[in-house]
Amino acid sequence: MERPSYLPTSLRPPRAQCLAVVMVGLPARGKTYIARKLARYLSWLGYQTRVFNVGAYRRERLGKKHTHEFFDPSNMEAESARRSMARAAMEDMLGWFREGGEVAIYDATNHTRDRRAMVRQGCERAGVPVLFVESICDDEAIIASTVREIKLNSPDYVGVDPDEAVQDFSARIAHYEQRYETLDASDGSFVKLIDVGHELVLHDLRGDLPGRLVRVLMNLHIVPRPVWLTRHGESAYNVAKRVGGDADLTPRGERFAVRLTDFFNDHVIPGDDVQVWTSTLKRATQTARYLPSPLVTWRALDEIDAGIFDGMTYEEIKAQHPEEYARRQKDKLRYRYPRGESYEDVIQRLEPIIIELERQRSPTMVITHRAVLRCLYAYFLDQPPSSCTRLDVPLHTVIELTPNAYGCDEERVPLGDPVPEEV
Repeated sequence: MERPSYLPTSLRPPRAQCLAVVMVGLPARGKTYIARKLARYLSWLGYQTRVFNVGAYRRERLGKKHTHEFFDPSNMEAESARRSMARAAMEDMLGWFREGGEVAIYDATNHTRDRRAMVRQGCERAGVPVLFVESICDDEAIIASTVREIKLNSPDYVGVDPDEAVQDFSARIAHYEQRYETLDASDGSFVKLIDVGHELVLHDLRGDLPGRLVRVLMNLHIVPRPVWLTRHGESAYNVAKRVGGDADLTPRGERFAVRLTDFFNDHVIPGDDVQVWTSTLKRATQTARYLPSPLVTWRALDEIDAGIFDGMTYEEIKAQHPEEYARRQKDKLRYRYPRGESYEDVIQRLEPIIIELERQRSPTMVITHRAVLRCLYAYFLDQPPSSCTRLDVPLHTVIELTPNAYGCDEERVPLGDPVPEEV
């Protein structure tokens, strides 16, 4: 039986399967980096996700200027204040769950069993399962880099001499080390990341969602590298304003393929193991034909399936199928072409691509299509799924993204001839 074309398409588990992800680790171990990565991934998949950062509560309610003495466990007044902030963040998190939140990430050191028990028990009373994620790192070079490059940009050290800030923050770490207790079986479900994912330890994981998060955690790294996203060159269907198809490039599209090769040669360092990924469609593989690296084709990178409307113009769809056209205009994210796909379907099939892109440590060029590129771009720029249908990803433009600790740097490089504005 033919399925209706306008149904919710998300493959997420139902709302009842909410989860609190509770970060654990000493300062400068990448907890906030991990928290933001997980939040971005989950939000992109369509989960209602929010990060509750206890440090932000402290700065907002108690002030930004706290020297290391504030974190000394023998400072009972400060200890009480910090516990109060941890509880305030937890109560806000539980209130957010009651309002319909699905996945919360509770970002704090949570460095003692007592503190973790407070969070776990509060979540259990609210019926919210907990997954602890502990980041352990003993690599002094990584720690020093994290302290200087990330923590010194923290609001805690605005206007402070860098050397003085490093000394103070190192003393803060030492205070936490005095009482630090690593996760064990008494904490319940957990994942331990050791030295930025070189080793993972899993305990008592249950359900689909924790398994998905483990796949992300397994592939996290801090190696900087560019990701080049681009659409194929102009095709005959672009000129005719037709949807889908497997058309060849136009002469203008061919010129873009040549210029893309020039861009590639100008930006690739000899010896780099560059990955070039394309869809299986001709207009994508033809765009990559002059590149000096081997191609990897992914069916998951194929354009959104327009179903029975494949090969039609939107004017023809509007005239022949006005009800379908109106449904698409009302909600492009969830609208599924008859016998085809929705944007939500595309996001779901791109999940393995995202995991592979996160895993790559060398430059990667991805040559694909407008709907697919919108979804990939939304992930890297932390845009909600609802934005995918309207993001600007023009033809003959390379979008260079460089992932960093808290997001992505972006540069757009126009190449080739301008093209008419698209529908």
